[in-house]
Amino acid sequence: MNARGRAACLLVRVVDDGQSLTDALARQPPGLDLQQQRLVQELCYGTLRWYYQLVAVLDQLLKKPLKRRDSDLRCLLLVGLYQLMHTRVPSHVAVHETVQASRELGKEWAAGLVNAVLRNYQRQSASLLAAAVEASLVARHAHPEWFIQQLQTDWPENWEAILNAGNQRPPFSLRVNQRKSGRDAYLDNLRNQDINARPLPHTRQGVLLESPLPVSSLPGFAEGVVSVQDAAAQQAAELLDLRSGQYVLDACAAPGGKTAHILETEPGLASLTAVDIDAQRTGLIEDNLARLGLAANLRIGDAAAPDSWWDGRPFDRILLDVPCSATGVIRRHPDIKLLRRQNDIPALVVRQARLLDAVWPLLAAGGMLLYSTCSVLAEENEQQVGRFLSGCTEAVDVTPELPWGRAAGHGRQVFPGEDEMDGFYYACLRKAT
Repeated sequence: MNARGRAACLLVRVVDDGQSLTDALARQPPGLDLQQQRLVQELCYGTLRWYYQLVAVLDQLLKKPLKRRDSDLRCLLLVGLYQLMHTRVPSHVAVHETVQASRELGKEWAAGLVNAVLRNYQRQSASLLAAAVEASLVARHAHPEWFIQQLQTDWPENWEAILNAGNQRPPFSLRVNQRKSGRDAYLDNLRNQDINARPLPHTRQGVLLESPLPVSSLPGFAEGVVSVQDAAAQQAAELLDLRSGQYVLDACAAPGGKTAHILETEPGLASLTAVDIDAQRTGLIEDNLARLGLAANLRIGDAAAPDSWWDGRPFDRILLDVPCSATGVIRRHPDIKLLRRQNDIPALVVRQARLLDAVWPLLAAGGMLLYSTCSVLAEENEQQVGRFLSGCTEAVDVTPELPWGRAAGHGRQVFPGEDEMDGFYYACLRKAT
């Protein structure tokens, strides 16, 4: 099966079955060379990124809706339109290969339909796209309606910029392991290998590559010199104000990027405990730390039920990176547009509140908890922290003024795309002595 057909089958798993694109790509059958694998990934990510716009155009081109059993064909048509609308693939190649894919899907009868739909788009592209974006905000901004409406409520002056950023390709950001190298030295190493890069704003060890590379091609990756991590995520270790001799908890720690950065930033910690409820994902923490030459106390358990894993010693610092809607990282994971639903948010908010209430007693007097999400929704962020502060008299918001992001009612919010960052939220909460 060619790359277009493979992409269509993977998209069915996301669109119909609710599987994440990451999982779908990881579980695809073998049989494609590296170049074709990369094309499959590009087609999947791009089609999901522009899904709502592509659907609006396709609906104009189909005389009648396809049957549910032809979901793979519908996804294939979206893949075809994505190539014509948003890539530099020669149009004749895009049409031919997409038609061929319909045959490889076992739908010889649909070859003529696929050809006609894509050819008609080529003839009417301007009017079809204009009609689609004129008809609805969903097609215009390529995001779900509920999310658009929530952003209009939460960020009335910024909602369009947030949506536009969600449709962009994410930057390829790295973090240099300061125990093994410095940023300047690593940038020199990249230049010597003709890899264009520059320092990542507002970070001490961050590097921004001009073009993405497979991690296997990154100098020093296998040796633990460098990790892939967004600029916004790199702020956590800085905000924790780490000192030698501290006991630190990283709750909800998987896959371990922030865990590793904490250890890289302050080698003199007395202890770092990393907890996650998912045993498989806890294995990812272990793998990441092993590659970087680092070690932590790993615990499999629910951070909201600390009696099952806590030894009773208070922590000087706690990083609580809670499960959230992930609406700040849509540009990295465009399947979030389809997988995240409005009715998911209340349950997430309840879970976040439980976690805050559960880990706060583990914090030593005078210690600091850093609450973090990769969300842009106020209910998960400043409103969540505000509710906690109103019910906890010993907690004080000590989030500093910073040269990135913006002050929210409580904490600090980063919008996706600002200073090369993903959408993130941080609040520093100090426990009174």
